[in-house]
Amino acid sequence: MRLHWEDTGGFGPPVLLIMGLGMNATGWWRTVPVLAEAGLRVLSFDNRGVGRSERVPGPYTTREMADDAVSVLDAAGVEAAHVYGISLGGMIAQEVALRHPGRVRALVLGATTRGGASSVPAAPEVVAFVRLRAQMTAEHAVWASVPINYAPRTRVEGGDRIAEDIAQRLRHPVQAEYYSAQLAAANGHDARVEDIRASTLVVHGTEDILVPPANGERLAAAIPGAELSLWPGAAHLYFTDMPEIDRFVARWLSERSNPGPS
Repeated sequence: MRLHWEDTGGFGPPVLLIMGLGMNATGWWRTVPVLAEAGLRVLSFDNRGVGRSERVPGPYTTREMADDAVSVLDAAGVEAAHVYGISLGGMIAQEVALRHPGRVRALVLGATTRGGASSVPAAPEVVAFVRLRAQMTAEHAVWASVPINYAPRTRVEGGDRIAEDIAQRLRHPVQAEYYSAQLAAANGHDARVEDIRASTLVVHGTEDILVPPANGERLAAAIPGAELSLWPGAAHLYFTDMPEIDRFVARWLSERSNPGPS
């Protein structure tokens, strides 16, 4: 299987970005330059089934998608990197840390859940929309998702930022079959996060209605030594709601880029 990946930011400590459901590397368009300006080498890629990566039949699992992510490190010649995933990408990042612990220097888990019985579901109408989305055209789906993805204040005052995001997403629109294949991976995710040993930051917006913030709280409580950063006024796509979150994550990763004495 072929994966499209990109390398930005030169020769600093590497960070691998893993995007969420139905989105591809263009979803990180705000984040990549911030991390690169902080001196990090930024690796991003399109998950299987979306963007410019190969479309293979589903359903998928977060475990096999984690192995995909590690293959990007292999292709880039990187032994170990910081790993940052959002939403479904955060679930994949958990599996990277569990299946390939030696490849992860530090871990950032954004707007995500550990899955399984301890997860806190979205409201029934939100769950129904996520399922219905596979029956929509790509353009209809991204606009219909706006009330779920963005905080109320952004929808009132930041329409230009939302339109910029959607333009990026529609550069490589997802097809329904592969959206459903990725959704199966999210629905089947159930990780033993207690076994994660990487230094971990959990980021969550308090207005996230797609993955309620209680999931972030439970995730941080379950991972040994994890830090929790809750952001009032931010929803699921928090880096558009509050761009300062990108700068916060960049600082956190930069602080963990020097391993110090062994």
